[in-house]
Amino acid sequence: MSTPDFILELRKHIGHMPLWLIGITAYVTDGDGRILLGRRLDTGEWALVYGINEPAEDPADTVAREVKEETGVDVIPTDLVSVKASTRMVTYANGDQTQYLDLTYLCRLDPSGNTEPFVGDDENLGVGFFPLDQLPAPLAQSTVERMAYVREYLLNRAHGDAHAQFTFRGEIKHL
Repeated sequence: MSTPDFILELRKHIGHMPLWLIGITAYVTDGDGRILLGRRLDTGEWALVYGINEPAEDPADTVAREVKEETGVDVIPTDLVSVKASTRMVTYANGDQTQYLDLTYLCRLDPSGNTEPFVGDDENLGVGFFPLDQLPAPLAQSTVERMAYVREYLLNRAHGDAHAQFTFRGEIKHL
């Protein structure tokens, strides 16, 4: 799915002015520890699955919906990794400007659903699971950043601290 209807309606009123949106990112691994990535049609870069939270939709439901729409894979969100506000203004080809609050989740495959990825929408050129030491190029910068958040989260969790990361007064904290 491309731009959600609620954003198209808002754009009728605000034009290209900056719009603040809640985004989600899904870090999905399979039983072999490989990561689910999609090759974006708009940039040609490989990226974690991400999308926009719809009004009144719980963010964890957004994660599962976006992964299903983009890759055909059914997932269960298990951990909130980070809550981060982007300082980067995204300007799309049509001139629309947007900034995002991103919620990154760890997800596991839903054993009662589909676990084989396929391109499920018009946003991706390809999808698949990749070993951490054999990631495709080019990787989106946002994916590189969010994978670092996941690595830190998993390291902290292994040491008994399973709190999500956030920034407060310029320093990374844990919820």
